[in-house]
Formats: sequence, C-alpha cells, structure tokens
Amino acid sequence: MEPLRSRICMLVSRLWTVISKALFAEFLATGLYVFFGVGSVLRWPSALPSVLQIAITFNLATATAVQVSWKTSGAHANPAVTLAFLVGSYISLPRAMAYVAAQLTGATVGAALLYGLTPGNVRGTLGINVVHNSTSTGQAVAVELILTLQLVLCVFASTDNRHARGSPAAMIGTSVALGHLIGIYFTGCSMNPARSFGPAVIVGKFTVHWIFWVGPLTGAVLASLIYNFILFPDTKTVAQRLAILMGTTAEEKVVEVQPEKKDSQCNSEDIEVSV
Repeated sequence: MEPLRSRICMLVSRLWTVISKALFAEFLATGLYVFFGVGSVLRWPSALPSVLQIAITFNLATATAVQVSWKTSGAHANPAVTLAFLVGSYISLPRAMAYVAAQLTGATVGAALLYGLTPGNVRGTLGINVVHNSTSTGQAVAVELILTLQLVLCVFASTDNRHARGSPAAMIGTSVALGHLIGIYFTGCSMNPARSFGPAVIVGKFTVHWIFWVGPLTGAVLASLIYNFILFPDTKTVAQRLAILMGTTAEEKVVEVQPEKKDSQCNSEDIEVSV
C-alpha cells in the first residue's frame, strides 16, 4: 500500500510541476506580447506609429512569445487559440480554463507595466481596441472573426506534427502581422481577447469590448472545425475526445502511444504532449 501511495504522490507532483510551468509560460508569453505589441501603438508626439510599424512589432512580439513558450505550454498566449485547441480535442477543459486565466492575468500585468512606464501625456487609452472609420458593430465582429480564423488555421498548420517540424514562431508571427495590416483600419486589430482585455482593465474602458471576444472566439471555433474535421481530420474516437475534454487518465494513454508511431502515422494528438 505504501509503494502505491508513494507512486501516486510522485505522479501528482510531476503533473503539478508540468502544469505550473505551462501556466507560467502562458502568463509570461501573453504579458510580453501585450507589453511590446500595445507599446507600438502608443502615440508619441515626436513619432506617431505607422500601420507597418505596428504590424511588424506585433509580428516580432508574437514570434518572441511563441519561441519562449511553445515547448512548455504550446504557446497559445491567446484565449481564442486555447478555445480552438479545446474544440479540436488537444487539451482538457480544466487546462483550457487555467490557460485562459493565466493569459488574462499576464495581459493585465503586461498592460499595467506598460502604463506605469509610459509618460502620462503618451498613455492615452493605452491602445484599447475600438471600432474605427464608421465600421458597424456587425462589420467589426465579422472582421475579427476572419482575422482570427486565418490566425488559428496558421497556428494549427504550424504546430501539427503531421506536417510541421521546428519552431512555428516565424509563421505564426507572420499571420499576426497579416491581420494587423488589414484589421487596424477596422478595429485596431485584436485577434486575441487577452490583448483587448489587459489594456481595457487598466484604463477602465470596455466600450464595445464584447466585439473582441465574440469575433475572435467564433473565428477560432470555425477554424478548429475546418482544420480538424475537414482539412486534416484525425482518428480520435468520441470516447477519446470525451476523455481528453474531462482530463481523465484516458487522456494520458491517448497521448503516450503517439510518439511510438512512425512520423507518417502521427496524428494531431501529438500536440497534446507540448500543450
């Protein structure tokens, strides 16, 4: 009985270590993303930011955040990406909820740090996302949906072990830059509810904030369905999907058998190892 208890304690300890590292990675990656990305939007009197500058900065901030965290947590740094992975049966519901909490906390801390370090006459509204250029709320939601859809498709394609090798940082960063080159004119380009949430909390302005949850989350779900059920369907059974969703021990069994298969036989369940 004692050896069994010892093994259980060791397993729980290892599991907590892995999860705590992943949560910190999501917190750190999202905080860095918000600090540097939103920092590029600040309107300094001597040098107002251009659309190209903002897009490049968000590109680099994304690539950095992904490179730092993708082997530890899967480099979501975005509640929309986490939801997409949940829908695709790559992570459990408890882990997804913990990820989103870490991301929102990281985004708030990143925005708070930026706010504290920025001169009062430059802070403005701290780059919160709003609707621009007579764009209607319906158009804004649709734009955010499309921008996030292409981002999440890129995330799946760049991290799927069946097709991709190496770090996905460059390609995901490029996808974020692409979204900003178009989306800035409509909504300031969110594609990430955490990016919108952090600055909004710090300045206390939540005008049309719902747009930057509904649009990205809907786009993420659609992208997950398109990728995982149409473009590259996997072989998970309903029982396996339910086990992964609930975070039962069956989830570990589903994951553990994958590395033993040949590369040509690997499916998207491999991603769970790094998530």
